[in-house]
Amino acid sequence: MIKKYFNLRNQVFTLALIAVFAVSCGGEDPTDNQIEDPIENTNNTTLMEIDGKVFSIPSPIQTAMLIKNSGVNYNKDILNEPSNATNYNTNFKKAINLGVYGADLGYVTMYDQTQDAISFLTAVKSIGDDLGVSSAFDLELVERFEKNIGNQDSLLVLVSDAYKSSDRYLKGNQQNDIGGLILAGGWIESLYFATSAVEMTGNKDIIKRIGEQKTTVYNLIKLLTPYYSKPEFTVLIDDLMELNEIYEQVQTTYTYIKPTVDVENKTTTINSTTVVNITDDQLKSITEKIMKMRIEIIS
Repeated sequence: MIKKYFNLRNQVFTLALIAVFAVSCGGEDPTDNQIEDPIENTNNTTLMEIDGKVFSIPSPIQTAMLIKNSGVNYNKDILNEPSNATNYNTNFKKAINLGVYGADLGYVTMYDQTQDAISFLTAVKSIGDDLGVSSAFDLELVERFEKNIGNQDSLLVLVSDAYKSSDRYLKGNQQNDIGGLILAGGWIESLYFATSAVEMTGNKDIIKRIGEQKTTVYNLIKLLTPYYSKPEFTVLIDDLMELNEIYEQVQTTYTYIKPTVDVENKTTTINSTTVVNITDDQLKSITEKIMKMRIEIIS
C-alpha cells in the first residue's frame, strides 16, 4: 500500500505507472500454446492476459519512439489537454481517459518534455484518485521508477512489473471493466498518434504499425463485449466494430517463430513477423474513424 506520508511527487508517479503501463498499441495475438512464459522482451513487447484473453502489446513508449525516430517533431497539439481531466464525471470517462493520458505521458517522456510531463502526471493523479486505484503499487516499485527516470532500458524493464501490479489490483477488486477501458483508451490514443504521424511523414514503418492493429481491434471488442449493455460501453464497442470492419479489408500475414527465452536475465525476444498490405483508402478510413472516436472520448 502507498503510505500516507508519501509526498505529492510519489503519489503522482504511482498513478503515472498505472496509466502509462496499462495502455496498449497492440499487435498480433499468439495462441495459448505459443506462449513461453513471457516476461519482458528485448523488443519491448509484453504478452498479457486479461479475462483469459492474451494480448501482444508493444508499450506506448515503443510507439512514441517509432514516431520520434521517423523524424516527426514534438507536437503538443495532438495531446489531450491535462485541464480536461476535471471534465470527466463518470467512471467510464475517467477510466478511458486515464489510458489516454498514459499514452500522452509516454509521448512527452520520449521527447524529454519535462514540464509537460508534470502536467500530465497531475492529470493522471487526479483521475486515478477518483477511480480509487492509487494504492495499486508499493513503495519499492515507485522508488525504482523514480530512480530510473532518464534510463530508458531500465524504464522499459519496469513496464512489465507495473502492468502486472495494476492488472492484479484491478482483478482483485473486480474492476476488469476499468482495466479494459484503460487499455482501450491508451490504444486509441496511440493509434491516433500513429495516424497523425503518417499524415505528416508517410513513414512506412508507422503505416505497418497501424496495419498490425487489426488483431487488437478484434481482441478489444471481445474484452469489452461483456459490458455491452451499459450505454457508454455500447457506443464504444459499436465504434470498435465499425473500425474492425475497415480492418477486415487489411491483409496481414503473421508468421510465428518460437520466442527466444533467457530465463537467467528474465527476457523474451519475440521473433515472429507480420507482413501488412494496407491501401491508401483503407489507411484514410482508419485515420478518419480513429480521429472521430478519439474526439468522442476526450470531449
